[in-house]
Amino acid sequence: MNTSSLYIGLMSGTSLDGVDGVLADFGNGTIRTIEAAFVPFPAALRAELMALQAKSENELEREAIAANGLAAAYAQCVQALLPAAGGPVAAVAVHGQTIRHRPELGFTRQTNNPALLAELAGIDVVADFRSRDIAAGGQGAPLVPAFHEAAFGKPGVARAVVNIGGIGNISVLHGDGRVTGYDTGPGNVLIDLWISRNQGKAYDADGAWAATGKVDATLLEVLLDEPYFRQPAPKSTGRDLFHDEWLDAKLAQCPDVAPADVQATLTRLTAITIARAIRDESAHVQAVYVCGGGAYNGTLLRDLAQELGGKVPVESTAVLGVAPNRVEALAFAWLGYRFMQREPGNLPAVTGAKGLRILGALYPA
Repeated sequence: MNTSSLYIGLMSGTSLDGVDGVLADFGNGTIRTIEAAFVPFPAALRAELMALQAKSENELEREAIAANGLAAAYAQCVQALLPAAGGPVAAVAVHGQTIRHRPELGFTRQTNNPALLAELAGIDVVADFRSRDIAAGGQGAPLVPAFHEAAFGKPGVARAVVNIGGIGNISVLHGDGRVTGYDTGPGNVLIDLWISRNQGKAYDADGAWAATGKVDATLLEVLLDEPYFRQPAPKSTGRDLFHDEWLDAKLAQCPDVAPADVQATLTRLTAITIARAIRDESAHVQAVYVCGGGAYNGTLLRDLAQELGGKVPVESTAVLGVAPNRVEALAFAWLGYRFMQREPGNLPAVTGAKGLRILGALYPA
């Protein structure tokens, strides 16, 4: 077995913008990022992955072809990272692209072709991290809290790590070894959807458009009237629930809200659901650290700080040494390392699984 401490982690999330990759070193008990890369999805691949989020014709063949395109993008990201390695890489850990997440039905589906990636990269590939947790009765998500504790936990200090990708999720690090958390609901998914529909932009840079609008109290109440928000943990969600039809049904109840005010209200929805989740998990959180694309949305971060009462600092994970856009890829590199060490990667208290499980499947080079 390759004894290198170098791993590559690849993550393509619900925002469907492309592949984030990191080259990491886990030698001597450290967690160190050596290099990072980003490969944007070709427009056709992004469109097909978006279409596959919902029921459509000829799904099996279209998914298989999209998986091959994904493997090519993943391999491109690996090639961008390899020059910085200076030696052999133990494995590439890849999450795949979630197109269905139905733990209540006993499955999750991450489109991927790890066998092809192993061929293209010439490196062992570890993939399919969520299935084993679901097989053990868990949600299969979120899987990053175990990494958040390893990377950002501090004894005696209660912290919350908030990942705001397409979906938001929290990890509450209680400071005594306990970790709790779950998917809070929409992160950027509705914010991105609305600005794309109205302005043709992929995302609301720094929340600039939201900042021009006003939160509509009636619409906010309608948006918050979603059973998922009241559902007890463990729980996880995705585009299976929070999609354009969900938003349109809510907007139909408030038809006269100006587009900028809708954007402001969607941004506040993300902030409120995250803040409520943090407060529900712990009244003693001393700081909140944000990662994912939402960490670059100034309006969203200000809303979150306000919803937390202005008493808890809300900062980027960069202050802890990891850039916000690298955290998830680094987390999956770490999960790949845990797999290769035959160590568990899930937290039953988070996912609801029957116990600790080794997560992943190996595709040898």
